[in-house]
Amino acid sequence: MDDNNFYNQNNNGGPNGPGMNGNGQGPNNNNQNPRFNPILAFILFSLVALFIVTMLYRGVDSSANQTVSYDKFYKLAVNNELKSVTFDGSNINFKVKDSSKFYANTEDKNQQELYRQSTGQKLEVNYSTGYIQDDELLPILKKNNVTIRRKDSSSTSALIYNIVSFIVPLVIIWIIFAVIAKRMSNSVGGLGGVGKSNAKVYVQKSTGVTFDDVAGQDEAKESLQEVVDFLKNPGKYTRIGAKLPKGALLVGPPGTGKTLLAKAVAGEAGVPFFSLAGSDFVEMFVGVGASRVRDLFNEAKRQAPCIIFIDEIDAIGKSRDSQFGGGNDEREQTLNQLLAEMDGFDSSKGLLILGATNRPEVLDKALLRPGRFDRRIIVDRPDMKGRLDTLRVHSRDVKMDSSCDLEAIALASAGLVGSDLANIINEAAILAVENGREYVSQPDLFEAFERVAVGGKEKKDRPMSDKERHIVSYHEVGHALVSALQKNTDPVQKITIVPRTMGALGYTLQTPEEEKFLQSKEELEEDITTFMGGRAAEEIVFHSITSGAANDIEKATNIARNMVTRFGMSDKFGMMGLATVQSQYLDGGAQMTCGQQTASEVDGEVLSIINKAYAKARQLLTDNREALDKISEYLYKKETITGKEFMNMFREITGIQADPEKEIDDEKTERDHEVARRLQREMDSYEESKAGKKSPVETDASDKSSDEAGLSGSEKSSNGDSEGAGDGSKPEVSDNDDIFDE
Repeated sequence: MDDNNFYNQNNNGGPNGPGMNGNGQGPNNNNQNPRFNPILAFILFSLVALFIVTMLYRGVDSSANQTVSYDKFYKLAVNNELKSVTFDGSNINFKVKDSSKFYANTEDKNQQELYRQSTGQKLEVNYSTGYIQDDELLPILKKNNVTIRRKDSSSTSALIYNIVSFIVPLVIIWIIFAVIAKRMSNSVGGLGGVGKSNAKVYVQKSTGVTFDDVAGQDEAKESLQEVVDFLKNPGKYTRIGAKLPKGALLVGPPGTGKTLLAKAVAGEAGVPFFSLAGSDFVEMFVGVGASRVRDLFNEAKRQAPCIIFIDEIDAIGKSRDSQFGGGNDEREQTLNQLLAEMDGFDSSKGLLILGATNRPEVLDKALLRPGRFDRRIIVDRPDMKGRLDTLRVHSRDVKMDSSCDLEAIALASAGLVGSDLANIINEAAILAVENGREYVSQPDLFEAFERVAVGGKEKKDRPMSDKERHIVSYHEVGHALVSALQKNTDPVQKITIVPRTMGALGYTLQTPEEEKFLQSKEELEEDITTFMGGRAAEEIVFHSITSGAANDIEKATNIARNMVTRFGMSDKFGMMGLATVQSQYLDGGAQMTCGQQTASEVDGEVLSIINKAYAKARQLLTDNREALDKISEYLYKKETITGKEFMNMFREITGIQADPEKEIDDEKTERDHEVARRLQREMDSYEESKAGKKSPVETDASDKSSDEAGLSGSEKSSNGDSEGAGDGSKPEVSDNDDIFDE
């Protein structure tokens, strides 16, 4: 969630405490620093100063004396070279009359000479020696008129000095540690903030998002609107005996709007809204996650009615079964505490938990049961109407030209999620600015769609040899021709050999004519044959093969494997389920549920399906070699051709007319075909406008696009897995992304 526009609640504050009040309003106290204490600062400064002065005094005192033996001292006394003598307990301190004639050691000599050279004066040095009981010393000193002094040594002062030099550093360290600990405790709820919940509390309307801002998820909105209405008007539900659901789990692929729906709930509910991610409970210290769960629910109970939203709840709700990574004591303690808290609060107090995940299969069964998460709300990929509504919502604040047709973009963007559609609108606005326009035009929308759905910008300066461009041309036309020669395939919208920054050297774009939720065996087999068309064209024309078909082979293999293991479309295995999908909302692969020998036989069946499709593709292209050569040469010269141009050339060369089985037969189909025809016309216009800006290589190619196109473009719910029912994905793109990788 965007935290910039929200009020942040003090985690320690209650309804009437220092944080937000009961309505969820108030200043943010989370990051306030402790108040400055002048007395504590003065004491700390005094101790530091005393310690520094003591150390300096001790250093100066020790450096001002040179120690000599008693024999040397006695010799100086006898020779009348002493200036003064001071008896200091067990020591005798003295000074000599002429320091240039006596040196305690070599260091003393060097020091004195350096001082004389730098200042021109003699250095007066203090010397000391140990005290020895000598009755002859005092008469000698008196005889030579030496100044004699006695200094009383205080054991008390020495003791104080030792105590200060030892205790002061410890006191300073203790004070610094105490101040740091207090600051951390006041700011984040304990040392390191490990014991407190990091949940943020948002107030009504502070998100700036309402249900009007959510499109394409009508069923999910309806389920959440019921919950919000219960929180706003509990009376009309409790009168009949209804209870507020304890929890609702939002499940769906990434980008479909789960977090946006939660923001809308925060904007509509009018109650405090706690928001945090599942990873916020995870910490390096054992028991911290459970402590944060307790703190979160205690705070929520104080502010009830309220809503708790946990994003990516699979971070803490993962199953305790070892199959899903169970056995982590810290995570299990956190999950157990969450389960206990969800059972322990009274639903009549108006406490609702929202969770969001795209991995429901890994969640613990105890977390998913009714009484904890009573509702599972599916937030799936939007259909045609949902995509159109989503585009309209995201384009409300964008200046659009009157020619913009969002319905055509919605038709072409089958399988895209809400975040993709929002990105298309934003990219189109950026393109309009780059082109110096103040309004977004239809060409901007088409270019933005290709950037998002196909992958990256056009890379016209990518160096490709003539041979490579010919190979790519035949490869892409091979896809298009095989598709056009079959009955159950989708119309071609565009063929290009202009590379894209995401790696594709060319691609063939197909979109279905109407919304599809099921695919027949014949349709899947023809899809595989279409994917094989690129490799077949290379082998027929150049008698060699390249790496450009890698992506096609991968997609065809996925479809064939699903036909055998999941869809029951194999004559050998029949309706036997041999695989289960892992992470269906994250496009996870299927895991085999059969033995090794059966898996080997499955591989043979998959290979048989692919080989059969490849042989069919070769036969179709061989029978229509003239069309393959002419259209490929035209594409080589022009680089990009529309579906209309392709079909006109195809019909002119082959004499094949429009399929009568695809004629309009009902009102819905008529509307879909009308939108598809409009999409085709707009795509043609877009490509023609782009072609006008290119170098005049097109003039060498004959204009085959003067006749009306009889086959229209449309929308398709096809993906690499080709899962039959309701599994939409991006528009089908046969690309050449691996050929001669740089």
